[in-house]
Amino acid sequence: MTNDLGREICGNLATAESREWLVTNGIGGYASGTIAGLVTRRYHGLLIAALKPPLNRTLLVTKLDETIQYQDQYYPLYTNRWADGTVDPHGYKTIESFRLEGTIPVWRFACADALVEKQLWMQQGANTTYSRYTLVRASKPITLSLKALVNYRDHHGSTYGGDWRMEITPVERGVWVTAFEGAVPFCLLADRGEISLHHDWTIGFDLSVERYRGLSGREDHLHVATFETQLKVGESLTLVVSTEEHPELDGNTAYEAHYQYQQQLINSWDAAHELKTTPSWIRQLVWAADQFIVNRPLADAPDDKTIIAGYPWFGDWGRDTMISLPGLTLSTGRPEVARTILRTFARYIDQGMLPNLFPDVGTEPEYNTVDATLWYFEAIRAYYEATQDQALIAELFPILEEVIDWHRRGTRYSIHLDNDGLIYAGEAGVQLTWMDGKIGDWVVTPRVGKPVEINALWYNALGVMITLGQTLGKPYQEYEQMAQETALGFQRFWNSSLGYCYDVLDTQSGDDAALRPNQIFAVSLPMGRGSHTRGTSLTPLLDREQQRSLVDTIARTLLTSYGLRSLSEDHPQYSGHYGGNPVERDSVYHQGTTWAWLIGHFVQAHLRVYNDPTTALTFLEPIANHLQAACVGSISEIFDGDAPMTPRGCFAQAWSVAEVLRAWLLISNWNNYP
Repeated sequence: MTNDLGREICGNLATAESREWLVTNGIGGYASGTIAGLVTRRYHGLLIAALKPPLNRTLLVTKLDETIQYQDQYYPLYTNRWADGTVDPHGYKTIESFRLEGTIPVWRFACADALVEKQLWMQQGANTTYSRYTLVRASKPITLSLKALVNYRDHHGSTYGGDWRMEITPVERGVWVTAFEGAVPFCLLADRGEISLHHDWTIGFDLSVERYRGLSGREDHLHVATFETQLKVGESLTLVVSTEEHPELDGNTAYEAHYQYQQQLINSWDAAHELKTTPSWIRQLVWAADQFIVNRPLADAPDDKTIIAGYPWFGDWGRDTMISLPGLTLSTGRPEVARTILRTFARYIDQGMLPNLFPDVGTEPEYNTVDATLWYFEAIRAYYEATQDQALIAELFPILEEVIDWHRRGTRYSIHLDNDGLIYAGEAGVQLTWMDGKIGDWVVTPRVGKPVEINALWYNALGVMITLGQTLGKPYQEYEQMAQETALGFQRFWNSSLGYCYDVLDTQSGDDAALRPNQIFAVSLPMGRGSHTRGTSLTPLLDREQQRSLVDTIARTLLTSYGLRSLSEDHPQYSGHYGGNPVERDSVYHQGTTWAWLIGHFVQAHLRVYNDPTTALTFLEPIANHLQAACVGSISEIFDGDAPMTPRGCFAQAWSVAEVLRAWLLISNWNNYP
């Protein structure tokens, strides 16, 4: 990313702490923080290790409090806010600039005429984080001091120090820390300098974002060591924190390995697309896309992959994985990753359902989604379109046949094909669609009945079965007949008096006419617009006039700069602000909140209705500016429905990044589509 954030952002605490950074290691571990250096979340840390990749994420090293001594003056580079609200010290005032080099956060600190640069990255495939400090400019040497604060807790938790004593073992160039018997040991090592050992709890860090979220807003961390060295102009100190027994200590070697890895991602993008130019913000999203792709090793498949739904708190979700897969892997020129993920999830299909959640604790996945399995069909279709890999679809086709059969005769949660050709889903107390907010036993948006997007996805799945069946020489006529019945039944969704689709049919209260974005998939999904292949004809779910009316209505009422609102503003349950404690947040999660991932399907639908890529591109342009806010270089999960549409939720979300990438490519290549 070429645009530096200068003192106008970094030197103002309110703006500097509202912008965050993220680095990842490809196995589920991560590091994150604010560009101010202020810890505001329980999820901020220098090493949050995936101890059982890709999950069991554990905060090990919280932060480094850095101080420079230069010409008899002391300059703290770090900032802390304490439980009583005071801020001390004010190290953010020394930040001259912040930027990303790929995904590597880079700070420059100005202390009189001395200029110090800090780079931070993780090693791919290891729970290892590097912090490198280089003296870029000065008239005399500086003394750099790094105070290391550690912890050992689940990344969702909180720590209050008390009498907890950790074992701190000095070794050459640093220390090993064992938090308690049975804990995974971790090290803090420096490539130069002196080390002093400590065991002092630093009490009362304020976590302002957690307090805003209605959670514990205070935490303690343990000071275990201080590293100190003198640097001349051009010299560097690299500090490594790791669970590895022998991490690479040479900062130049470690940096070069990471640089080459990032370059490979761009090379894959360039090789996959014949584009004259790629905007810098799109290249940034190519790097961001990789942060969500992680290993999920199995006993007989150690190289299997999955997708982390969002940072900092989500794991790998079936629904999010399948929606994200085309944008994160196929759009970025990495079909081999898509293939691995599709095969990984095929192992877990049960009773015709894809799991929605692989839990942090335990091994049994949760099957509580009606749409994840249907998005699996679309992911397979996109993969085959990109690769023509008949071997994989031949392997998966029997599984897809079984999925269709389970839906036809019925599976969990009353999911079944009804007599009108539409899929019914849901039971009291269960949330099955992507609008899955639940508070205790209260399902905020239950949508029990026949949801519009589920039936658009079902029709798309039947079209995929027809296409793949034809390709493989398998019987497909029954799917053609089922598709005809679904297309006929789908007309029940059209509300001619309002000019858009019902959201859910056949609920206990009748047909739900709330204006929500779910109907966009009836126009955006490939099979929904109709298909004519090898003598087979799929009828469009909506005619041209209906499609245009639907897209226009959504554009006028639900479209924002960053996605689509989840409910129209004139609905009595609309809420344009997302925030507060868990109950307050979950109660409005899908009641007006803007969802960034929906912009991809809106763009696709708009293109199909208007055939105007120039206009379509304007819907994505605000995202380029968003990459300089929230989590710099990535895209947030959600935004307020009301202006200024403040970013909320996860600060980096897989399907948000994926769908913007996919939509941008769709626009760029639109003239090549049939």
